[in-house]
Amino acid sequence: MPGLLRGVARVAVVAGTATAVSNRVSRRQANRWSQQEDQQYAQQEPQYAQAPAPAAPSESDTIDQLEKLGELKEKGILSDEEFAAQKAKILAL
Repeated sequence: MPGLLRGVARVAVVAGTATAVSNRVSRRQANRWSQQEDQQYAQQEPQYAQAPAPAAPSESDTIDQLEKLGELKEKGILSDEEFAAQKAKILAL
């Protein structure tokens, strides 16, 4: 009987050690893969960076746009409501 218990204990120790080693190897591999993915993403990140915001139109551009808008209203192409809405958009920039 003592020999049987010793054998069972030995198997339990070996199995526990094997499980612990296997788990450690799996964690290491997962960490390496994660680091590789992070590095690849960091290298690709400039592709996905946001484009710079367009520059605000200069005062002369705003005036030109308003003049063109006024001409469209005078020609009857734009109604008073459409003119007011477009004018508000231009001035909001």
